[in-house]
Amino acid sequence: MTAAKKAQGPVLSTRALNRATLDRQLLLRRHPMKPAAAVSHLLGLQAQNVKPPYYALAARLEEFDPAAFSALMQDRELVRIVTMRSTIHTHTADDALALRRLVQPARTRELNMFRKGLAGVDLDRLTAQAKELVEEQPRTLAQIREHLLRTWPDADPQALGIAARCSLPLVQVTPRGLWRQSGQVSLTTLTHWLGRDDTADADPDDTVLRYLGAFGPASVKDFQTWSGLTRMREVFERLRPGLTTFRDEHGVELFDLPDASRPDADTPAPARLLPEFDNLLLSHADRTRVVPPDLKGRTWLGNFAYSVFLVDGFLAGTWKLTEEKESATVTFEPFGTLTKAQRAELEAEAARLLDGPMGTGVPYDLRYGQVVGA
Repeated sequence: MTAAKKAQGPVLSTRALNRATLDRQLLLRRHPMKPAAAVSHLLGLQAQNVKPPYYALAARLEEFDPAAFSALMQDRELVRIVTMRSTIHTHTADDALALRRLVQPARTRELNMFRKGLAGVDLDRLTAQAKELVEEQPRTLAQIREHLLRTWPDADPQALGIAARCSLPLVQVTPRGLWRQSGQVSLTTLTHWLGRDDTADADPDDTVLRYLGAFGPASVKDFQTWSGLTRMREVFERLRPGLTTFRDEHGVELFDLPDASRPDADTPAPARLLPEFDNLLLSHADRTRVVPPDLKGRTWLGNFAYSVFLVDGFLAGTWKLTEEKESATVTFEPFGTLTKAQRAELEAEAARLLDGPMGTGVPYDLRYGQVVGA
């Protein structure tokens, strides 16, 4: 079959694609799902900072208690570890083991970028030394670098740290990541933290199917963007007989699970407040299913990402929560004009956060600030 024929299939409009993705992302309605089940369904939550996973689930679940989520981390049912796109994610223990193995080729590519600073370094010996060090007790990355420099004093310190992170599945131990608690980033190996051997082989076929269930319909490039892996076309072709295919408005082939939900394009999409780095905005090569083309790049400033809000399913602005000892303020910064009804939806979402367990019980104000980038 020719590539041209493979690309044939029903066209999904951007709005239809938006509604399908929001539904898979648990954002068309709140779900009664337990937090660990939601984390598993979503294949993890972006977690460069501590709070985003909490706000990501607060936007998606009917009854979300951040203290209960923290308890799952304390009990080591959830962990914080570098996986997709070389960024920290919160995963279930099972997914942390499997997905960290799956994305090892991407970590190896990352390590190769720092080979110049590792001249003369025996990577097998480095891995063994770092493993022994962090399993003796959790260590900071600075402590790991300092230790390795004793063996390789001429190596680049940053490259040594990256080599340890790329070669070993290093997990951030608690109290880092707990709700309203502080803790520096201290690391140990995932298997040591869980008390479990990493024996299961990663299954790329199963991961693609799960990705489609959480982010689909999607292209091969979309999956590669999410995972950081390359050359995944072969996996999609192997799975093609059991999948259904569509095209987006630009003719790009999209794969999907045959029985997956694809709501009507006119399905109402409620306003949602999402944290910085939410996976909804980072897991596709073409993000126009959520980010209008004229707003591309408006949610970032250098390496800093804004928390964002959705209106009618699409990116519509940023928001910020400022908490003081005796008060709190949510400031909305829309990219365009909001209707009275849209403002009411956003304000109801903010009130739901601050009146519930995500708040601190202090009085709060809701404000509208200057449009970002204006």
